[in-house]
Amino acid sequence: MKNLSGKKKRFWVLVCVAAAAAAMLLGGCGSKNKVKLDPDNPVTITIWHYYNGAQQTAFDSLVKEFNDTVGMKEGIFVKSTGKGDVNQLEESVRSALKKEVGSDEAPDIFSSYADTAYEIQQMGYLADLSSYLTEDEISEYVDSYVEEGRIGKGNQLFIFPTAKSSEILMLDKTDWDKFAAATGAELSSLSTMEGLAETAKEYYEWTDSLTPAVENDGKAFYGRDAMANLFIIGSMQLGTEIFKVKDQQVTLQVDRDVMKRIWDTWYVPYVKGYFSSYGRFRSDDVKIGEIISYTGSTTSAMYFPDEVELEDETYPIDYIILPAAVFEGGEAYAVQQGAGMVVTASDRQREYACTEFLKWFTQSENNLVFGCASGYLPVKKDANSKEVLDKVIQEKDLDVVPKTFDTLIAAFDTVNSSIMYTNKAFQGGAAARKVLEYDLSDKAAADRAAVVESLNAGMSLEEAAAEFISEEAFDQWFTGFERKLQEAVESK
Repeated sequence: MKNLSGKKKRFWVLVCVAAAAAAMLLGGCGSKNKVKLDPDNPVTITIWHYYNGAQQTAFDSLVKEFNDTVGMKEGIFVKSTGKGDVNQLEESVRSALKKEVGSDEAPDIFSSYADTAYEIQQMGYLADLSSYLTEDEISEYVDSYVEEGRIGKGNQLFIFPTAKSSEILMLDKTDWDKFAAATGAELSSLSTMEGLAETAKEYYEWTDSLTPAVENDGKAFYGRDAMANLFIIGSMQLGTEIFKVKDQQVTLQVDRDVMKRIWDTWYVPYVKGYFSSYGRFRSDDVKIGEIISYTGSTTSAMYFPDEVELEDETYPIDYIILPAAVFEGGEAYAVQQGAGMVVTASDRQREYACTEFLKWFTQSENNLVFGCASGYLPVKKDANSKEVLDKVIQEKDLDVVPKTFDTLIAAFDTVNSSIMYTNKAFQGGAAARKVLEYDLSDKAAADRAAVVESLNAGMSLEEAAAEFISEEAFDQWFTGFERKLQEAVESK
């Protein structure tokens, strides 16, 4: 073999070096920025969450499974702790991150809604998880769930989607059947906000007619949890994004015509007694017979009562699960909600270990096991189907409550047929959401109480409600509402 010249030798050395570098680069594409851990000296990571009851039991069981399998093999050990409800969890996290006296050491992972995550990310405490996931891995998740987690700049990912929920309409079938048989009411009327309001009026009048000796004692038909969702999703359905966020800056878009649609289909029926709210959650109101339907989270379905308890009788009820009503003529937007999980900034080993657990937890099979116990929706695209759910239930021999199973199936239809939406996080977002949640609902409750007083004094319903549902009353509310929202988004 002939000897190579010096130039040729240098050329082939460079080719070999380049080839080796390319091989290393390509080899790392399948496991982006993989970090070497030591199974004999495992990294212990802590998780704080707000799960309780069946949700906590299911989560703890999955954590144990991870520790006994993948975690043991890779060198990762997970410790999970419940920190009460969402508000208690947030306070514990803030205290820990600020190292306040008496606080626990900050967790490596914690459950967080977008507004809280944004606040903590702005303080520099969160890890950008995008470097631990390949584009192929990210593409497996529902796009809007990933987008919600991009609260930083560009493609930074700070919130890992772990479990989601949407909204559904839960209906007491037993009492509905009595009403429908007497009036000819149809379930299809509940598909729009306008139809829902009209049906509620008919229900009030029908129940009022059952006691002819007592005037104006009709029963409310409907209630809703999470008023803020009505404003946010209702606006999107009608063509307006109430909080338009770009580059972490918000533009407030409060459309008067959209607000009037919400006023007419929620506030007016409420003041007249067709809609109502009594307990903390509307499922509680169904249980005491005050309403027979409500819009609530998919996770609330497991709390839908099996019986109604009145003062003088208790009777069993069945249920119907329907898609949440949309505005007539509106686009098919649906609520996307549920906290994700965030990772506190530390070192690459810990951040990598955290991400590996979150990827494992959100594998379709594991995520559905959690969903069957909690009512939460899986976050990967291929997991939102009845076929996959049935397969997991059979293979894992899961005992799933029928109500939860039916809710998941209904929610899968929502995810697959709707545009899932939640507004992007922004400074002042939590304060703005409180305005949406309480401003009109508090007014409606107070005004309804005044109407009831007038009814008791002998007024007709139309007379008693007139001053509250006039155009002037709407204008006055709208002006104050818009001002409060503006103040909220400008709050620091």
